Amino acid sequence: MSQKYQLGKCLFGISKLALLCSSAFLVLITPTITNSLETKLLAQKISIPTQDLEAASFFQQGVTRYQRQDLQAAEYAFRKALERDPNLGEARNYLGNIMLQQNRPDAAVQEYGEAIRLNPNLGEAYYNLGLALHQQEQLEAAVTAYRQALVIEPTMSSAQYNLGLALYKQGKVENAIVAYQEAINLDSGNADAYFNLAIALQNQGQTQQAINTYRQGLQLEPEDIAAYNNMASLLSMNGQTQKAIDTYQEAIRRFPNNPDAYYNLGVILYKAGDFKQANGALKQAHKRYLEQGDKQQIQKIEQIVEYIAYIQQQPTQPENATANNSETETPVNNLVEESIPPAVEETETEPMIQEFSVEQQLDLPEIPPVLEENTQQSSVNFEN
Repeated sequence: MSQKYQLGKCLFGISKLALLCSSAFLVLITPTITNSLETKLLAQKISIPTQDLEAASFFQQGVTRYQRQDLQAAEYAFRKALERDPNLGEARNYLGNIMLQQNRPDAAVQEYGEAIRLNPNLGEAYYNLGLALHQQEQLEAAVTAYRQALVIEPTMSSAQYNLGLALYKQGKVENAIVAYQEAINLDSGNADAYFNLAIALQNQGQTQQAINTYRQGLQLEPEDIAAYNNMASLLSMNGQTQKAIDTYQEAIRRFPNNPDAYYNLGVILYKAGDFKQANGALKQAHKRYLEQGDKQQIQKIEQIVEYIAYIQQQPTQPENATANNSETETPVNNLVEESIPPAVEETETEPMIQEFSVEQQLDLPEIPPVLEENTQQSSVNFEN
């Protein structure tokens, strides 16, 4: 009776995208960029926008205190300026920023709305309003605000980037791709835009384009472990096994304590039939998963390593072996299915992280009774 093991959970670091993995064992992680949403608030750097000298003095004090992050004093100064000149839309924009930084998004939205009423050409206020709405998950309204900001200031790269995030969250992947590409055109140094564009391209099945985009992002930000893992897994899926191995090894060099890179490297080496190197990588992954207390991954590794030990104990079959032995032989490539069914369930996540999971039952060949009776002889001693 075959043993069924639940192997493979594809996690999508922004992220958090349906990946048709070349191995159901691989751990895929979307770039989990904690600051993926561009949250820098904007305030117009202009001359004091009032003819009232006292209002101008209070406004300037507010700007100075705001820049020093003395938010309470800044709010007081801006409100005094508005008492003297109620038409200071720029002061309302600053007040909205203060409200948002104080985690008062409803008040921030009101202030930005008032700023826009007083000055309909204040692009920063539209962008800041979009950011506040985005953080409240009011995505359609956020998209409208970002687009209006871009009408006023077409070169505002942060608005293009956040527009891409909001569109992707809405499921408008093709539109998100366009927004990310435009954000990159405006700011080619935005690594997050490359990573999120790669995620969207993966979602559309554009595997090679996603690989190239990950590579561009990693040139800008080479310290993103999830991007390495995802790119390597896509390379493996695309049949570029050696490049996938090289990428995992680079990830390990940069992140020697990350278990996923060791684990994925072990799986690919296992699929390639390099059991010795696979064992070494899986042992390193096992050690680190133990430190993390990840029982599920620990169990997977122990099952794979046990079966590797079983395979290595079998006598070498002659090249002209007959088909009579086919029932007892289990080639390595038959152990891991070549693809994952395309049905993938998307989970609700934060705007900057997309997370997906794939679960699949695989049939592992039954271990003969003689092996079960001598499990200590075939088991592998893992490092503690």
